[in-house]
Amino acid sequence: MAHESAADGRYAPSPSGPAHLGNLRTALLAWCFARSQGARFLLRIEDLDPQRSRREHEASIIADLERIGIDWDEPPARQSERHERHRAAFEELAAQGRVYPCWCSRAEIRGASAAAHAADAASGEGVYPGSCRGLSARERSARASAGPPAAWRLDAGGQHLRFSDRLAGETEAIVDDFVLWRGDPRLRRATDAPAYNLAVVVDDADQGIGEVVRGDDLLATTARQILLARLLGLPVPRHAHVALVLDADGRRLAKRAGGATLAQRLALGESVETVVGWLAASAGLAPPGAVMSSVDVLARFDPARLRRQPSVFAAS
Repeated sequence: MAHESAADGRYAPSPSGPAHLGNLRTALLAWCFARSQGARFLLRIEDLDPQRSRREHEASIIADLERIGIDWDEPPARQSERHERHRAAFEELAAQGRVYPCWCSRAEIRGASAAAHAADAASGEGVYPGSCRGLSARERSARASAGPPAAWRLDAGGQHLRFSDRLAGETEAIVDDFVLWRGDPRLRRATDAPAYNLAVVVDDADQGIGEVVRGDDLLATTARQILLARLLGLPVPRHAHVALVLDADGRRLAKRAGGATLAQRLALGESVETVVGWLAASAGLAPPGAVMSSVDVLARFDPARLRRQPSVFAAS
């Protein structure tokens, strides 16, 4: 195995559609963070959801990354091929008495947590109020017989965590009981899978990732992942959450947005260097209208110059 360092980084896209400019900018910045420190950079395909993940999207994302000049040091890994490792981590938590089944729907959770004005950016759930944590064995048996399959949650014990993010600064959160596995991990059904928070912690540790660079929308999940890593005895990476790219209406740029993919920009007559220049300029690393290669961006990369406010992409 290659030498690992505290600066080793990764980009971990979900192949549910083509990459948009916000995705590519995050990838470029993650690559710059690692390469500017002489560290490894890896690519991991986060294809946990078999209903949305497509190999053609995976291929197009890889092609876009290569086209804008991003490279990586090992063949891309796929989360869907690592479920045995994820399952082992779940079983370790179960052995600690830290998991329990939950039959609450996402709508029920959102309704219960609406007053707290908080949400899980990765899953779309609200903060879980602990409804199923105290169910008796009889009540759990009745729920299992009457309802859909349970999801398994971590009993977080209301843990209060503080951590320092390289860009967002000092952050603190109380960790709720979040989902670890949807379905029953012991049955090994194709429809059952680890949740994002469990898989990403295990995979980052196994790949030796020392610094996680990703979008601001995932900052809210970080305390959960730090707690999981500690419970599993895994190293906790550093974190840097970069500002997002928004659309003209102020919403997070989506994969369905018109004119927001590399292919669409090239079809409009822009060059790859023009697109990379926009990515750099929108992050605060270059003046507006810059025409650059990824090597040019790396040469002038400085985390202190990164914008902390979201950028707006207006399709033309």
